[in-house]
Amino acid sequence: MAELKNPARSRAIRRAVLVVAVLAAALAVVVFVRGGSDTASAAKPERDWCTSDTPRTVLCPNGKVFDAKEHTTHGRAFECIYFASQADAQAVLRADPADPNRLDDGGGVACRGLPGPRDTEPVPRAVQCRSGDTRSAFCPQPERSLDARWFLRHGNDAYDCPDFASQADAQAVLRFAPGDPNRLDGDGNGIACSDLAGPEDVKPVRRGTP
Repeated sequence: MAELKNPARSRAIRRAVLVVAVLAAALAVVVFVRGGSDTASAAKPERDWCTSDTPRTVLCPNGKVFDAKEHTTHGRAFECIYFASQADAQAVLRADPADPNRLDDGGGVACRGLPGPRDTEPVPRAVQCRSGDTRSAFCPQPERSLDARWFLRHGNDAYDCPDFASQADAQAVLRFAPGDPNRLDGDGNGIACSDLAGPEDVKPVRRGTP
């Protein structure tokens, strides 16, 4: 009788093992699917908060909404790094030339180091020159010293010819940095801002020198 029961017992054991294996496989599939779903949900933001109605900032540079006046009523609350472009910062300076955010880099132009779109038409402002400010169109007094490095502090093409008090000052900057990051020598003849008023310095600068 024992010999007859052994095959039945073996079949029962095999069936039990098969059931356990099937259940384990099914559980593994469920865990994998749920895990993948959780990972996908974690990777995808709950909502896209940068919409066309979101105010335009450096975090939402494509937003269409931008109220320049809104940025003039909170004191010194917004720095250049907040804005999506130089033109937006200039719009804020234009909305309140008193410049509570201190965006003006000199000469009535805000945040010159920001990317475009650009608006470098100066905003008329009351002259508020400090004793240590370099000579510029904003502070044109002849007795002031000129610091050429001041016009190179914001990288490429940050200052234009109207930012200088004279042609000689623009030439001094070109002489200091012949690579001409501000593009003061448009025709490449080694003379910067030839249309500016004097004093003049028309001795050509050898271009392309580091």
